[in-house]
Amino acid sequence: MGGSSEVPALRRGLAILTAMAGRSGPVSAGTLAKELGLPRSTTYHLLAELVAAGFAVRLAEERRFTLGMAAFELGSAYLRHDPVQRQAGPVLRRLVDAVGCTAHLGVLHGGELLYLVKERPSRPQTLVTDVGVRLPAHLTASGRAMLAHLPAAQVRASFPAGFARRTERGPRTLPELRRVLAAERRLGWAVEDGHVTAGFASVACPVFGPDQWPAASISLTFRHECAPGGADCGATWPELAGQVRRAAADLTKLIGGRE
Repeated sequence: MGGSSEVPALRRGLAILTAMAGRSGPVSAGTLAKELGLPRSTTYHLLAELVAAGFAVRLAEERRFTLGMAAFELGSAYLRHDPVQRQAGPVLRRLVDAVGCTAHLGVLHGGELLYLVKERPSRPQTLVTDVGVRLPAHLTASGRAMLAHLPAAQVRASFPAGFARRTERGPRTLPELRRVLAAERRLGWAVEDGHVTAGFASVACPVFGPDQWPAASISLTFRHECAPGGADCGATWPELAGQVRRAAADLTKLIGGRE
């Protein structure tokens, strides 16, 4: 490998990741090489390794690179294993007591939503969701609440195998998912109505970390039977969403996060 032998390859790779993390968008290999004082050949080699490991994504049309999902997962791991999971329990408990629905804390794991914490009302309903369960992120309100705040390249890289289905509802293609994410980003919260389990719906909002990226999400799940003809299908449930947004804002503050 080219470049100074005094600088270990690991340190160079971390320097590239740090430089990419400090940018608001994709960056070229040439720019990274110039900023870090690395030979272009070394920079391209390290970027190729980072892409292979999922820590970077190459945008062929733009000839630029951006962070991959593995980098987001690594960054959220600290939050997941330290303040977020520990601080979430009381926040979810207050939310459940206020609305009487089941509440969850979830995190992204590639193209899946992983449930870390679950709080139930005194008379819970049977749900497929539970601590440790993974579901396709694009079908869950929790997953989409976080995906809506990630760069388009990360969203695309999260679903290399396409879009799984559990019911007849939910995004089927990347363009469709992007339209849904854009609409929910404008709305301020994500909604799924029968995407995961028929007869149940959810609303969710993201929890932001100190780096302003979504570190987790809080959701409420409740029974919802669509009226004949689907007149009430796709309702946004703003009252419940308002409660979830306040809970997510509280948890964001507790972990030192910023929207």
